[in-house]
Amino acid sequence: MHSVQFTAETSSDGVVERDFTMGGIPGVLWSPAPGSASAAASGPAPLVLMGHGGGTHKKWPAMPGRAHRIVYGCGFHVACIDAPGHGDRPRTAYDEQEIAALYRAREAGEPEGPIVVRYNAHLAERAVPEWQATLDALQELPEIGAGGPVGYYGLNMGTAIGVPLTAADPRITAAVLGMHWPDALAAPARRITVPVQFHLQWDDEHIPREAGLALFDAFASTEKTLHANAGRHKEHPRFEADSAARFFARHLTRPVPAPVLS
Repeated sequence: MHSVQFTAETSSDGVVERDFTMGGIPGVLWSPAPGSASAAASGPAPLVLMGHGGGTHKKWPAMPGRAHRIVYGCGFHVACIDAPGHGDRPRTAYDEQEIAALYRAREAGEPEGPIVVRYNAHLAERAVPEWQATLDALQELPEIGAGGPVGYYGLNMGTAIGVPLTAADPRITAAVLGMHWPDALAAPARRITVPVQFHLQWDDEHIPREAGLALFDAFASTEKTLHANAGRHKEHPRFEADSAARFFARHLTRPVPAPVLS
């Protein structure tokens, strides 16, 4: 098994950001700074895996923004890796082919959905085992530890990867997902029973409202919440990052055992 190799470290506002590689996969881990108000008093803290959107990367502005809310507000660790063909990772010939097809459709005013669904399903096949190997390695770190609570947070392409990952890995016990088509995701969603918070843009120009609702309906979770906001695809409200942090605080914080009365 590959281990996490840290390559750089910075700190700001009580959050430590550490770049790492794991088996050639580049990633970043955000953690509470030692001695900060959000740092755990003792022992390991929960971990949230965070998937970035299509065409972006692990340090796209939304990623550290969401991570800081979770680290600072909950005292958890947050990890993000570059998806295949994104960020610091090279593109394959297939990656280039699908990206070119997407740009052609966009320039011609044709629907992008069929291409995105197909390409994201391909990326998920490559990314799910990478995420599982990364989680194995991160749980070797003493500040995270094996057996601790794990969540997943990813929208758009992050959902295309996160749904099959959550369905496949029982270590993930809560997930924030949304803003994707159901085509390739409905089947794995039906195997997911952990709590889910699902985000949807009501006026999304790419993903029809009915498609988003169909994916939400597919989850087998007895606890699932729909967060629907007015606006187009790229108008997802920033305050939803705060609601995601509260969701993880509820579901990943282990209750303190009640004292035994003699």
